[in-house]
Amino acid sequence: MKISPFFLHLRSAYQAEIDDLTFDSEGRDILRQRLAERRKELNFLLQMIELSPEMVSVVLHEGFRFKLPAVMDDLLSFESEEFPAWDHLTHAIQLAPWAQDLSTRILQEPKGEWLMTVAAGLEYMYGKPEAAPTNPSADADEAGDSDDEDKDDNEEGDDAFSEFDAAEEKEARAREDAGADWMVEQGFDRKDH
Repeated sequence: MKISPFFLHLRSAYQAEIDDLTFDSEGRDILRQRLAERRKELNFLLQMIELSPEMVSVVLHEGFRFKLPAVMDDLLSFESEEFPAWDHLTHAIQLAPWAQDLSTRILQEPKGEWLMTVAAGLEYMYGKPEAAPTNPSADADEAGDSDDEDKDDNEEGDDAFSEFDAAEEKEARAREDAGADWMVEQGFDRKDH
């Protein structure tokens, strides 16, 4: 399965968000309580759809049932600007009744369909630990490149891929930092990474 850089980045941010909500300072599991609180703050959180979609997506944690995993596997290969329309995915996803209520509110937002798609992808990956990123260089090794010229081309491609990853990572960190700064301005504590 191929996972896009967009979902790869957000996967770790979503995992960190869930981890941050799971335990209190005494080590007690309070995830359900904190998720209930977040769900009550949905209208406020919707302001952060583009800035920190993982922080909004977490309100739908455990609210999806995936009927067609192949559709979800395919979705994970898309970049954020390439997503199919939400109604093209609904046949593959079943929402819990409480999540259906939240989705009705989310879908009223201009980027609501986009967020529902992001949330579904993140939750699918969260529940599927074997969704490890594919390694492009490992694929090339398996293909048995024997021609030195091809190897030179692959090395140049790896450098270009690495530059793309670095730029993407830098941009993602900037978005994450901006989101954290905004949350602090709203009165929330800065979360440690």
